[in-house]
Amino acid sequence: MTSNSTIDLEDIKRFEELSQDWWDPKGPLKSLHQFTPIRIEYIKSAIKRHQKGNWESSKPLANIRILDIGCGGGLLAEPMARLGGIVSAIDGSSSAIETARLHAKKSMLDITYTATTAEELALTDNQFDVVYASEVIEHVSDRALFLHSIRRLIAPEGVVIFTTINRTLASLTFAKFAAEYVLKIVPKGAHDFDKFVKPSELQNEAQKAGIIIDEVTGFKPLPDGRFKFSSITAVNYGASGSLI
Repeated sequence: MTSNSTIDLEDIKRFEELSQDWWDPKGPLKSLHQFTPIRIEYIKSAIKRHQKGNWESSKPLANIRILDIGCGGGLLAEPMARLGGIVSAIDGSSSAIETARLHAKKSMLDITYTATTAEELALTDNQFDVVYASEVIEHVSDRALFLHSIRRLIAPEGVVIFTTINRTLASLTFAKFAAEYVLKIVPKGAHDFDKFVKPSELQNEAQKAGIIIDEVTGFKPLPDGRFKFSSITAVNYGASGSLI
C-alpha cells in the first residue's frame, strides 16, 4: 500500500462481508446483477466508439488488453473475457478476488485477478487498451489520486470508461434512501451521498489528470428492473473518453 490510498476501508469491510454473494442474482447484490447488462452494453459502445475491436468476429475484443478496476466478484470481467479480451482485474477486497478467481476457474475463463489498488498497479509498467471502473469511483477516498493512476494505466490511444452515480436530489432519493432503506435492494450504507460525482465534476477532475471525458450517457430504470440508455443523467450515468 502506498502512503496515499484510494481505498475506503469501511467500504472494503462492507463488501468483504458480501464476498459469498457476488454471484447470487437474488441475493443482497441483486440490483447490481440487474444493472450489469446495461453496464456491459455501455462498455462495448464506448470501445466501438473509439474504433477498437473486430465486431464482425465472435471474439470482438481479441488481443485487446482490458483492465477492470474494482472488479468485485467478476461480474464484468467474465463477459469481457468471453468477448475475447485479455482481461486483468483488480480489487481492494482479497475475498472478492478469491471469489472471482474461483468463479472464473469454474467458468473456464482465463482472467488475471489481483488484490491491489489502481495506484499500486500504476507504479508498474502495465498499460491497457481499455480501462474501466464501473460503480467504483463513488467509493474511492481520493478521486484525484484515482484518476491520475488511471491516466498512467491507459495505453496511447486507449479508452477509459466509468459508470457511477450523479450527486442530485434524485440520486439521494432513489439511489440512497429508497434503494437502501425502502426497497432494500442495496445493502445499507453501501453509498455515501457526498461521494457521488456530477458529470461536470468528473470531466473537470479527469481533465486535470490528463483524461478527456467526451461522452456522457444516462441509464434509465425500466419497470422490470432492467435499464436503458437515456439522455437523463440525474441518477446513474456512464462517461467515457481517452487521453489528452
